[in-house]
Amino acid sequence: VTVSIDQPNVEGLSEPERNEMANLTQKCVELLRTMYSPDGFNIGVNIGKSAGAGFDEHIHTHIVPRWQGDTNFMPVVGATKVRPEHIRTTYAKLSPYFQKLAS
Repeated sequence: VTVSIDQPNVEGLSEPERNEMANLTQKCVELLRTMYSPDGFNIGVNIGKSAGAGFDEHIHTHIVPRWQGDTNFMPVVGATKVRPEHIRTTYAKLSPYFQKLAS
C-alpha cells in the first residue's frame, strides 16, 4: 500500500498525511498480529535516500513482527536470516487484506 505525501520529511507532513501514515501502520500491525501472533513489533520510518528510503523524496515505514527469543547468532555470525516461511507464502497470506485496504 502506498501513501502519497507532499513533503519528503516528517516535519513537512500535513496532519491528514500524518494521520494516514499512522492509521495505515495501525492497520498493518492489527493484520500482522492476527495472522502471525507476534509478541511485539519493531516499527521504524526511513526518510530520505541516506536513511535507506532509496531516494530523497520518499518516506516509508518498516513494521517487523518479533517473537520472544527470535534474536540469535545467525544474523551476526553467519550473515544469514532465518525466515519461518517463504516470502511468496507470506505474500499470498497478506495480499488479499492489503488489496482491501487499497480499494
